[in-house]
Amino acid sequence: MKILGIQILKGPNIWSIRRKKLIQMRLDLEELEQFPTNKIEGFRERIESLLPSLFKHRCSPGYEGGLFERIDQGTWMGHVIEHIALEIQTLAGMETGFGRTRETKTSGIYNVVFNYLEESVGVYAAEASVRIAEALIAGHEYDLEQDIMAMKKMRERERFGPSTGSIIDEAVARRIPYIRLNSSSLVQLGYGKNQVRFRATMTDKTSSIAVDIAGNKDETKRMLQEQAIPVAKGLTISNQEGLEEALSKVGFPLVFKPLNGNHGKGATINVKTKEEAVEAFAFAQKYSNRVIVERFITGHDFRVLVIDNQMVAAAQRVPANVVADGQHTIQELIDIENNDPRRGYGHENVLTEITVDRDTLDLLEKRGYTLESIPKAKEVICLKSTANLSTGGTSIDVTDMVHPQNVFICERIARVIGLDICGIDIMANNLTQPLTENGGVVLEVNAAPGFRMHLAPSEGLPRNVAAPVLDMLYPPGKSARIPIIAITGTNGKTTTTRLIAHIVKNNGYRVGFTTSDGVYIQNSMMLKGDTTGPKSAEFVMKDPTVEFAVLETARGGILRSGLGFNSCDIAVITNIQEDHLGISDIHNLDDLSRVKEVVVGSVKNEGWAILNADDKHCVKIGKKARCHVAYFTMDEKNPVVKDHCRKGGVAAIYENGFITIKKGDWKIRIAKVTHIPITFNGTVSFMVQNALAASLATFSWGFKIQDIRLSLETFIPSAAQTPGRMNIFEFKDFKIMVDFAHNPDGLNGIKEFLETLDVSNHVGVISGTGDRRDDDLREIGRISARMFDEIIICQEKYLRGRTRENIIGLLQEGIHEVKPEMHIEFIHNGKDALKHVIKTSQHGSFTTIIGDSISDAVELVQSYQDKEIGI
Repeated sequence: MKILGIQILKGPNIWSIRRKKLIQMRLDLEELEQFPTNKIEGFRERIESLLPSLFKHRCSPGYEGGLFERIDQGTWMGHVIEHIALEIQTLAGMETGFGRTRETKTSGIYNVVFNYLEESVGVYAAEASVRIAEALIAGHEYDLEQDIMAMKKMRERERFGPSTGSIIDEAVARRIPYIRLNSSSLVQLGYGKNQVRFRATMTDKTSSIAVDIAGNKDETKRMLQEQAIPVAKGLTISNQEGLEEALSKVGFPLVFKPLNGNHGKGATINVKTKEEAVEAFAFAQKYSNRVIVERFITGHDFRVLVIDNQMVAAAQRVPANVVADGQHTIQELIDIENNDPRRGYGHENVLTEITVDRDTLDLLEKRGYTLESIPKAKEVICLKSTANLSTGGTSIDVTDMVHPQNVFICERIARVIGLDICGIDIMANNLTQPLTENGGVVLEVNAAPGFRMHLAPSEGLPRNVAAPVLDMLYPPGKSARIPIIAITGTNGKTTTTRLIAHIVKNNGYRVGFTTSDGVYIQNSMMLKGDTTGPKSAEFVMKDPTVEFAVLETARGGILRSGLGFNSCDIAVITNIQEDHLGISDIHNLDDLSRVKEVVVGSVKNEGWAILNADDKHCVKIGKKARCHVAYFTMDEKNPVVKDHCRKGGVAAIYENGFITIKKGDWKIRIAKVTHIPITFNGTVSFMVQNALAASLATFSWGFKIQDIRLSLETFIPSAAQTPGRMNIFEFKDFKIMVDFAHNPDGLNGIKEFLETLDVSNHVGVISGTGDRRDDDLREIGRISARMFDEIIICQEKYLRGRTRENIIGLLQEGIHEVKPEMHIEFIHNGKDALKHVIKTSQHGSFTTIIGDSISDAVELVQSYQDKEIGI
């Protein structure tokens, strides 16, 4: 077997709109195509022995054991690999479950698709599943545990921590989109101007001054003391003299902790002698030069969580410990405790495995024990000096037991320090009595407190503490989203996108839009190039100034990694024509329709799909759409539109020279096409279609007819507003037009326009693109021969796996099928080709530069025009 490629899908895709995180592995079974599983001797026994948990996979039979039944009957290895990839992720602590395996039109080559939780783990699972299958086929031993541990480690490096993860889970439950902004825990919730950011449990509302105060334990203690909040007696020291003073003024027993420490690092508790104090001081200074020395207060360790000045949870934290049974050593007791299924590696489970470190050994030594000691039965052996869950501690929820006065104290502390999310550490016998009565004290105030102990306590009721965070960030009435209109199709996408963006801008919104020539925020180009994929969409969503997104969405990005947004308000499909066929398993228009349909599938239920009623593939998509549907047509008698409007539907039609909205039996005229500049006085039918699509999309959003009309009439086809789309440059004796038509349907549209012109000579500068089928290239040649009196082939680039000679040869074949005697010029440098056109153009001639035959053609032609008029 051979892996031909692995793609990471991150958004709605051709396999699933809802399951966005998918691995698509292209797998060549090679000779195994002739050997289904029932022809591989002993395969069933070996796979069941290595992965017995595959019994739970129901597969197509629909019951446990279904996969093994299929293996007995005979199934192909791609299908088995899909299930292996899913199961090894589950064994590594990542429940997945969705998979699809489909043979491509090339025999023996399959797309194996399965979901993942963490990107790198998904890729690893794809590769490991093939290795496992190969070992099972050959009957070789395989170390599965090595793969499982490798995936666990990768997950811990890549996954969000429990606090960040809980906020994201709550956001997803509320349909609030998120974008991960770095490899750790910096996250953006929402899109555009409605975005908020957070890192772990610090938000963009968190005061940096408050974080500084909380990070300085001495400063925190002083401020709390000034506000009559009970704190532990102590000093902050940095040298031996300070240590002597602390021992004298505070007295034993003591706690030593670094001034800027966290997670209990560098802390030592219950220090009772000067020798222990010297050692504890030195240990704390490894983490901070300044060290807090406090009176050791006996009692229980509590954490109270305050969010948006409201107490939301409280937990008693218990340091990692074991209870002796009089038979096992301390190390054996630790091992037994770590076998608790609730404990796991890192943050994978409710509890973390207990590790032995210096703190553990010191605590044992103080009690005269080592790891090999066997304590008396029922003796509790404390293994950590702090109760952090990350070091193996446990938590008990006590939220409902907190005395009202203690609630008031904690909420007051959050305001005194100024934290929006605040963790307060308290040492007391209980929280059921006021701290002022039971002698309890506040030990620390924490910015970015961990949520894990509240989300999944060892005992007591779990608390969804992420919910109040989202309530704070997105109070009632505040949206997390911005409107999104997504445009796809074969031809007309860019012009329709720009026209919609123009209408939206004229209605007072700051627009971010993506096109095949660049990403724009309002009127400024931010990125240049073909920016119609998910990364470009995400660029717009990340911009905090954007109020409305208009996104050209091409097939390549959808196939490569899915959509760059979870859902949109309006989807437009301009048309579905032959282009890019034979690439990425897209062989015909039905295949291409499946790709374009992804955009419609992402529309919200209350949103709109704007579809071309003159295109049968668009109509098929409309019949399956789960959102509202509106059609546009060049023929007001189109039966699809007539039936749609008879049922009360909305459409945009071209009738009697007008762009008209039809609602049921009512007609609302928007504008006369002769007044719409991009239609070239109504002579360019595909531009009329673009105007229909844009008008219907913006009308469906709710813009007023008069505003749409004004925008249509002020959208001028030019290098500035529609670069590369029918840009006509007038010289003294001739004209040059640049258009990025690159497929037969696009060329026929240009041909229709050229036939309306009264010119002496038509010249065409053409090229081909190497990733098209042979006959697609010939068809470019055939149409060009019908369009032009003279042809220049300028194959400057876009070979894409072919030779220049091969592309030119196919173009020539097509030209000579129509005009056998036609003379063709061959110029392979774009600048030289344009010089030739300028030099040889006859009076009254019209030259059309189509496709990408000349790099930066618009800029080059414009520069020649500027020279002629003396700019």
